[in-house]
Amino acid sequence: MSVQKKKIKKILRILLRTVLFVAGFFVVYALAGLTVPYIVVNKNAAQSGADGYEMYILSNGVHTDLVVPIRTEVKDWTKELSFENTVRKDSEMNYLGFGWGDKGFYLNTPTWADLKTSTAFNAMFGLSTSAMHVTFHKQLSQDNLCRKTWVSKADYKKLVSFIEQSFQRDAKGKFMYISGYAYGQDDGFYEAHRVYNLFYTCNTWANAGLKKANMKACLWTPLDKGILRLYE
Repeated sequence: MSVQKKKIKKILRILLRTVLFVAGFFVVYALAGLTVPYIVVNKNAAQSGADGYEMYILSNGVHTDLVVPIRTEVKDWTKELSFENTVRKDSEMNYLGFGWGDKGFYLNTPTWADLKTSTAFNAMFGLSTSAMHVTFHKQLSQDNLCRKTWVSKADYKKLVSFIEQSFQRDAKGKFMYISGYAYGQDDGFYEAHRVYNLFYTCNTWANAGLKKANMKACLWTPLDKGILRLYE
C-alpha cells in the first residue's frame, strides 16, 4: 500500500471515530435529558401555606420563566426594574417573570425563523454571553404551560437572592439594562452572569432557582417539561 493511501486511510479512520464520538455524545445527552429529570429533589416541599407567596412557573413551550409577585415584604422589584424600560410603561402590573438564557439567542432570535446556525452553535458550546429576560404580567391563568405554586417567605428570600445574583451590575450596583430589545409591550433584557451551554440551559437555570428555594425540582433538566411535570 502506498504512503498516500495509508494517509487517506488514517484520515478516514479519524473522521469515522470523530463522527461516532459526536453521535454517541448526543445520544447519551438525549437519554440523560429524558431520564434524569425524573429524579426529583425536595419532593415533599409544601405547595401552600399562610406564610408565603403564590408564584408561577411559565413556559413558552421551550423556555421556563419563574414568575413572582412584584411587591412583597421580602422584595420590591420596582426599585431595581423599572416599568419605564418597557414599551407600554404600564405600572399596574402584579407579577414579574424572570428568564435567563444565551444573550445572542435572546436578542437575535425573536422567532424560530430568525435562528442562525452560528447563534445555535455558540449557545450550545458556551461561546456567547448571557442575558436576563424580564417580563411584567398583570395576571396569569393556569394551563398546560403555566403552573401556579407557592413558596414560603423564608424560601422566597433564597429565590430572590438567586435571581439577583444572576444579574450583572454596573459600577453603581444597578442592573444593566440592554436598550432597544423586547419581544412585546411589557418586557426587557438585562446583562447576566454565567454562560449558556448544553449542560446549563435556560431551563437548568430555572430549575436551579427552584432548588435554591427548597421547592420541588429535577436533579437536572435541560428542558421545560421536566419542571412543568412536577407542578401538574
